[in-house]
Amino acid sequence: MAMQEYETTIGLEIHVQLKTKSKMFCGSDNMSVDAKPNTNVCPVCMGFPGTLPVPNAQAIEWTILLGLALGAEIPEEFNFERKNYFYPDLPKAYQISSATNPPVIGGSLKVFAGGKEKEVHLHHIHLEEDAGKLVHDKSDNALVDLNRAGTPLVEIVTEPDMASAEEAKVFAQSLRSLIRHLGISDANMEQGNMRFDINVSIRKNGAKDLGTKVEVKNLNSFKMLERAIIFEEQRQKDLLEDGKKISQETRGWDDSKGKTLPQRSKEEANDYRYFPEPDISSISTREIVEKVKDQLPELPQEKAKRFEEEYGFDKRLAESLSDDVEMAEYFEKTLEHIEASAKDDYDKKKYAKRVANWMTTELIGKVNETGTEFSEIKVEPENMAELTVAIENGVISGKQAKDVFAEMFETGKSALGIIEEKGMKQITDTGAIEQIIQEVLDANLKVVEDYKAGKEKAFGFLIGQVMAKTKGQANPKAVNEVLREKLK
Repeated sequence: MAMQEYETTIGLEIHVQLKTKSKMFCGSDNMSVDAKPNTNVCPVCMGFPGTLPVPNAQAIEWTILLGLALGAEIPEEFNFERKNYFYPDLPKAYQISSATNPPVIGGSLKVFAGGKEKEVHLHHIHLEEDAGKLVHDKSDNALVDLNRAGTPLVEIVTEPDMASAEEAKVFAQSLRSLIRHLGISDANMEQGNMRFDINVSIRKNGAKDLGTKVEVKNLNSFKMLERAIIFEEQRQKDLLEDGKKISQETRGWDDSKGKTLPQRSKEEANDYRYFPEPDISSISTREIVEKVKDQLPELPQEKAKRFEEEYGFDKRLAESLSDDVEMAEYFEKTLEHIEASAKDDYDKKKYAKRVANWMTTELIGKVNETGTEFSEIKVEPENMAELTVAIENGVISGKQAKDVFAEMFETGKSALGIIEEKGMKQITDTGAIEQIIQEVLDANLKVVEDYKAGKEKAFGFLIGQVMAKTKGQANPKAVNEVLREKLK
């Protein structure tokens, strides 16, 4: 039977832990990543009877800041409520959330996927506390760690605007970049700072109603997000082609098997028995909006556009540099160091392109090769500036620069220090180069005759002899020019 044509509809629920100093409703430490289990806890986040929650003002401000960055509506007030459900890692048997009367409504983010720009709209953003974490030991016992319980968590809920795994992945990547630029979360997926739930449905092309929605929970990488959507699309198509119905359910992703597996039937809102949190009054947002609206930094898409205009970058290079806030800051700090030490003929665009190319090839190549976090690299911006100027001024060749950079990356030493230490400084004095070339010509008269007879390879041989005699330290451009002149 020929496969029917279907279209896919995708919505995302993205959970992001905020990096506030303390937790959402208590004073317990929220910053320690490697703390021993159940040490960053207190009676409030452990759900002891009689304890009272106190909202974290910083978490509320950052949630509204995110809403403003996404062009969302901020209601004049919102409230927290209790979302009732039982899991072993949820001590109170309810979660304090703000999903039914959220602090942020709407908003959107433009992304470029599949060769075209698309605007993905948001339904809302709400603020809540995270649950703890279950850890399974070798005997498959479930151990409960409550260090994460009470961590401020924003949940970003999109409209079902995405139509492919690529669009969903690019949106998630763009949102992560925006969040990191705002400085409200590290959005480190390996540490669980950012997690995705996907809602996938398919329908026949042209059908008016959406298909049955299936949720897949707790995806913690972009690759996992993409693979889960592709699998779920195909699974649902196969069911329909076999004349079967798609069940509305919650599924989990098994990364080792590359497939989704059923977990439970999908809960409805009334299953959670929402009701207003009696210990927290409604939160007024008017003064908060006035306070944080001036804190909005330059956002990734704005930065990319500025890089194109200010430095003459093409769109791809501008976006690759501006996407990561640490890379963008490193790039501009490097340029600041170059400009501070530059002469009157300083060409900003020329140096910008050289720095950008080195960062996106050599630097990122080393970061990926060694698995180093960008924040942990040993090459300071002033040392990258030093290396760039050394190349531009002909102190070392591009080939030598790669060797110098490799040592800089490994040791953190300065470029000029390594150049001096290894005696790599190029010979640029034309008088000294002329003398060395003359010695090479006198020792290779037959090769000179071959060159004059039209054998161009002879010229390459002579260049090689000069470079060998100077141990690679002669400026290649100067050697080329002087040798051509001498051979005339």
